[in-house]
Amino acid sequence: MAGDGVRERLSAWLDGELSEDERREVAAHLEVCEECRRELARLQRLDAALGRLEAAVPPGLAERVLDRLQPRRRRYWWQSLALAASLLLGIVLGGTLARDFYPYQTAANGAGEVLALEEFNDFPQGSLGAVMVSYQMDQTEESNGS
Repeated sequence: MAGDGVRERLSAWLDGELSEDERREVAAHLEVCEECRRELARLQRLDAALGRLEAAVPPGLAERVLDRLQPRRRRYWWQSLALAASLLLGIVLGGTLARDFYPYQTAANGAGEVLALEEFNDFPQGSLGAVMVSYQMDQTEESNGS
C-alpha cells in the first residue's frame, strides 16, 4: 500500500472507521513507514487536545439559531388584498391588450362590420392572428349571407 493512501486513512483508522482488512493493511504499513507513524502521532496529539477542550455553550443557543434560520412570515390582510388587486388588474389589462393587439377598423357604413388590415393577412398557421382573421372572415360571410 502506498504511503499517500495510508496517510489519507489515518484519521479513519484512529477513529475505528475502517474495515478489518483496511485496518490490517494500515497497521502493516505503519510498521515499516516512519513518516506515517509521525503523522499518526500528530493526529493522536490533536485528538487528545481536542478532547480536553471545554465548550461553554450559552443556554438557549440552539433555539435562537433555529429561530433565525426559520423566520416566521405573517401575511397581513392588506397584502392578500394587494395581491388580488394586482391579479385582477393584470387580467383586465391583459384582456384589453389582447383585444387591441391586432388592429382592426370598423367599416365606414357603420354596420359594425370588422375588417382585418391587409398587412395582417399573412399569419403563420395556428397563430392567434390567423385565428382572429378567420373568425372575423366567418362573421363577415355570415352577415353577408343572411
